[in-house]
Amino acid sequence: MSHALERWKFVGGRLCLDFINTVGGRVSRPDVAKPSPDYQDFVLRDRLKTYEELVQWSRESGSLAPAESAELQRLARRKPLEALRAFERAMEAREALYRMFKTVVEGWDPPADDLDRLQSELAVARDRRELIKAKDRFVWRWKTDTPSLDRPLWPIVESSEALLTAPILGKVRQCGGEECGWLFVDESRGGRRQWCEMRDCGNLAKVRRHRERNRQRAG
Repeated sequence: MSHALERWKFVGGRLCLDFINTVGGRVSRPDVAKPSPDYQDFVLRDRLKTYEELVQWSRESGSLAPAESAELQRLARRKPLEALRAFERAMEAREALYRMFKTVVEGWDPPADDLDRLQSELAVARDRRELIKAKDRFVWRWKTDTPSLDRPLWPIVESSEALLTAPILGKVRQCGGEECGWLFVDESRGGRRQWCEMRDCGNLAKVRRHRERNRQRAG
């Protein structure tokens, strides 16, 4: 697959799916028809390789304000080992979320360990919320009194919870592009969206079909 030239794309329709899609692609094992202890889709060309890149992605996604981003970058430089642990935890959470949404697409039961991980991360995120008065209403906001290196993960897991418990969950799809596997919410008219992007995987599929027809005619 050739996902254009942008480093990251936001085509999933939900923050959690865009986070899951921070890979060049995923390849499923053709011999696995349902989850098993050794089930795992293989990541191709991971696009998040450092804590700094995780913070950059969060800022570009809109889930992290520029001031928070700069503060976390400074904190990561002061505490590199803690930043590394926070990054590894985020990547483990990303793969757990991928497997959970994969089960949604396939109609499988979710892996218990992944569900437990999500619930654990949600507990952490909820503990970092506070209710405040804003003008004529009350709103939730993240506690910012003490910077925390796991801050990028909080809105991601909350987005996952919101999607997993929403009626629209049944519209989660997986791109059919070769070596893609990106996830998205199909909110298209008629619900026929097949690709992460028509101009990308969709066009590649059209080219392959055209070439195959030409080979068949020539043969």
